[in-house]
Parts: sequence; structure tokens; C-alpha cells
Amino acid sequence: MEKRVVIFLILSLAIILGYDYLLKQFGLAPQPSRPAQTGKPQAAPDPAVPAVQPDPVSSGKTVSAPTKPPATAESPKTASQGAATEQLETVETDLYRAVLTNRGAEIQSWELLRFTAQDRTKGIQLHPGGSFPGPLALHTSNPPDDKEVREGLYRVERDFGRLDAEHPAGHLTFTYAASGSGLRVTKRLTFHHDSYLVDVAVTTKGLAGPVNVGLGTNFGIVEWGEGFIGLIGPAMLIDDKLEKETPEGEVERKGAVRWVALQDKYFIGVLIPANATTAVVKKHGDKLFSSGVWFEQPASPDTPLTLQLYAGPKEYGTLKSLNVNLEDTIDFGWFIYGSWGIVKAVAKPLFTVMRFINTYTHNYGFTIVIVTILVKLLFVPLQYKSYKSMKDMQLIQPKVVALQSKYKDDRERLNRELIKLYRDHKVNPVGGCLPMLLQMPVFVALFNILYMTIDLRQAPFILWISDLSVQDPYYVLPVLMGVSMVVQQKIMPTTMDPTQAKVMLILPAFMTLLFLTFPSGLVLYWLTNNVLTIGQQFVTDRYIFKRPTFTTPPPESQDAASDGQKSSGKRKRDKAPDQEETDSRIET
Repeated sequence: MEKRVVIFLILSLAIILGYDYLLKQFGLAPQPSRPAQTGKPQAAPDPAVPAVQPDPVSSGKTVSAPTKPPATAESPKTASQGAATEQLETVETDLYRAVLTNRGAEIQSWELLRFTAQDRTKGIQLHPGGSFPGPLALHTSNPPDDKEVREGLYRVERDFGRLDAEHPAGHLTFTYAASGSGLRVTKRLTFHHDSYLVDVAVTTKGLAGPVNVGLGTNFGIVEWGEGFIGLIGPAMLIDDKLEKETPEGEVERKGAVRWVALQDKYFIGVLIPANATTAVVKKHGDKLFSSGVWFEQPASPDTPLTLQLYAGPKEYGTLKSLNVNLEDTIDFGWFIYGSWGIVKAVAKPLFTVMRFINTYTHNYGFTIVIVTILVKLLFVPLQYKSYKSMKDMQLIQPKVVALQSKYKDDRERLNRELIKLYRDHKVNPVGGCLPMLLQMPVFVALFNILYMTIDLRQAPFILWISDLSVQDPYYVLPVLMGVSMVVQQKIMPTTMDPTQAKVMLILPAFMTLLFLTFPSGLVLYWLTNNVLTIGQQFVTDRYIFKRPTFTTPPPESQDAASDGQKSSGKRKRDKAPDQEETDSRIET
């Protein structure tokens, strides 16, 4: 039975953890580098018009020289536009620095200030750039109007400088008006101190059709190819159902749209409409989300299109506070959404306990060790029953082998005798496996917490472990974990023969190789759990199971019984033949 369980675990790990590797081999997983941006070709710069350069510290300031005067005969609408030059507006808070352009009133840059890239030299940039329409770009179904609202120069008004505790909110208003057609678009953005949320209100006049608000190309996708397949791409909540689909072309979903997002493992860009019925995701090229995500909702001067933009980290508490189920993008289930509800139910309270402990330790490495100890103590009764069952099976193993040899040609009789043997000795052959199965949801939940949550990203431990979310650079923790598994195998009771036990030594080697590329926080958890199991095994063998579970007669009793049997036989042989015949009749 134990051999089958071990083989099952090995095959399960190979399938689950080899899934990502096989997808990469077949070219189905995201590439480790950011895809090249491809789209409409940019016009060659005019020598008389200097290129626009972003000014990261400017606020409401023109950063390009005036363009050449427009030819009013060829473009009569240009003279009535709100601005004659392109401007870059910088909005800075303690959380992010955003740069917006008045050309189309789009976001040109969005840098998170509290998170840095893997090289720790610069902040996280959620907007990849390129020639595609950026976040908050407007679209319409009428091509002439569409070009104007996307490429027109908007007039800018703002009522704030830098947002801080003294100035918690500010408004940035973009206005575009064109003569002749009567087209007018106003986009009002409200930024908040200490929040990643931006309130957006769009009012239009003179448009032939509804207005679409785009999320932007790859906005919110930072780390391409990091981790298991399925963490990168679009996600949407429609009719209270979470959907995650990366189309080959275009996919449209209709219903009560709560939000639409583009995400990776740790970061996300989201549009949260007040009232929308359609969400569209487009993909152009091999692995590029070219048109992003956008909503379709009629807008009029009386009923403006209102929505919120969230661009930031996938922090559980922050997402949960929005009350739109965005925290479900952090997958506490398995490796895909909604695959194991039991694990998700266990993981969320466990993660809450983990964050609470970290408020005192201020070190997620020590937090992992403490949580592992608490989980180990919680399962001590189950582990005791499991160990007792394995010990009992080990004690009756000689009798099991004898029965297997005696009834090797009669399978049915063998099963009956084994059941009788287990019943007589009160042994459950699956008693060692059942407690382990009950613990599996907790182990998988801890795995997902340590692997998926941004809390461990760039979180240091001690010495050379400076980031618990990446692999150990010197492979010290995986090697120690492998050694602990060997020690654990040596001291655990087993019913396998010596040959099978030697074969099972392959398991620690396999697990060590597997964990070489795992985040060091995960390896630390597994190593701590193994060390605690070894300590528990030592205490159990030394103080609890000092004597076998099934008591056998002491040697003196066995010798006395043997002498008694010999004496009885001798007396029986000394009897006279007639006496033996008499005894036989009496017995009859």
C-alpha cells in the first residue's frame, strides 16, 4: 500500500510541475522576454518639430516646441482644438508616478514607486509603451470621429500639484472641441493620495455612436513568462463569474461587467465601470495583447460614462477593499481559477494568520518557520495516528508475508485471511494514508500562498536569501531539504523490503532537483516541515513507542511454554498403549 502511495505522489508531482515545462517545450507558454510591440507605423519626425520628450518631474508643462502653423484650408478643425502643442502632465503620489499626454488624453507612463524590478535599479513600469493606444484611450465606431478623439490635442486643466496627506485629491480635466461637426469630448480624472484608484468620467457631444474606453496594450503585465502558465493575460468578472481567456483573435463577452483586467503574477491593470454590458479582449500577433481591453457604453452629456482605473500590485487587502471580488485574481486554489474550492477556503484564513504574524516578526522567512510549526502542531494527532498505523503494519508484516506465501495461488482466500489478520490485531492498512490526505489541502494552500502572493516578492530572510520569491542562488536550501528527506526516510517505519527501500532513495534526489528552481520561501517551508517531522519521529520512537504495539510473550515465558510442550510430549510418549486407547475413547 505504501509503495503505491509513493508512486502516486511521484507521478502527481511530475504531472503538475512538469506541465509548465512541457508547454514551454511545445511553444505554448509565454516567452520569458516581453514581446516586441508591433502596430501601426509611426510617422517620421518632422525636422522642424522637435520630438516630445517626457519630463518626469514636470507638472502641466509643455515639453515640445510649438508645431508648425496648421494649414486651415486643409484641416479646418485643427484651428478650433483646445491645444496647439502636445503636453505631458505628471501626477505623483507616494505610490506611483503617472505621466499623461494631452494627445488623446491617454496615460503614457505609470511607474510604481514602492516596487522595483528584479534588478532593483528602477521602479515597476506598468505601461510598456509602443505605438498602440494607451490606457484610457477613447474609441468610437465612426472612423473620422474615432481618429479625432484618439489623436486630437486636448486642452488641459488641473487644480493640484503633488498629492500628499495635505492635498489628498486632485482633478485633471482634458477637453477637446472641434468646429463644424460640433464634436466635444471631456475626460475628467480624479487622483487620490494613498490609493491606486483613479476616478474617470467621460462626457461627449456630437458623436455618432457609443464610446469605448480602452485599458491599453499589456497595461499591468510586467513579468512575462514568470511562473506557471495561466498567470499572465486577461481576466474579467461578468455576471459574477470569473473568466480568464486569452483569445487568438477577439473575444466579446456580454452581461453585467464588474471589471476587466490584464494581469501577471504580481501586478494588474483594471477597468471598473459603473454600468457596462460589453467587454472585449483582442490579441494581435503571436503572444501580444495588442488592443487591450475596453468597455462599450453609450455616453451623453446627461449620462456620462463613469468608471475607475486600478493600476497597481495584487495585494490581497488592497484588492479586497475595492469590494468587486478583485482579490480572486490571486489564485489560492490550485494553478488555475476555481479548481479546488477546499484549498481556497483553507488558504485565505491561513494567509490572514501569516500576515498577522509578520506584523510582529517583520521578516517573512521567520514568519514561514512559525506558520510551519503551528500547522505541524495542529496536525500532531493525525500524524500520531498515521505513525501508529504504520508501526502496527510493520509489526504484523512477517505474518502478512507468511500468508502471501501460503495462499499465493488463492487470491480470494488470501484476501479473507488478510482481513481476518487486520481485524484480530485491530490494524487499518490505510490508516497511514488517510491522515496524510486530510493534510493535503493545507499543504497545497501553503504552497499557493508562498508562490502566488506579492508579499514575498523581494522579501529578505537572512544571509544570502535576499528574495524569498526567487530560487536560492547557491542551492543551499534545496540540498538541505534533500538531506532531510533522506534522514526522514531512514527513520520512518516501513513495510518495504530492503531492495524497495533503496529504490525509494530516488525520491529525495528527484525532489531536490525539482526544488532547485522553486522560490526559496517554498523550499524553506518544506525544509522546516521535514526537520519538524524528524524531531517528532525521534520523540515518538524514544518516549511513546518504546515497546512494540503488539506485546509478545517474554523470552522466559516462551522457554517455559516450550519446556511445557516438551514435557507434555514426553509424558504422552511414556503412556502405555492401552492407556492411550482409553484416552482416545474419552476424547471421542
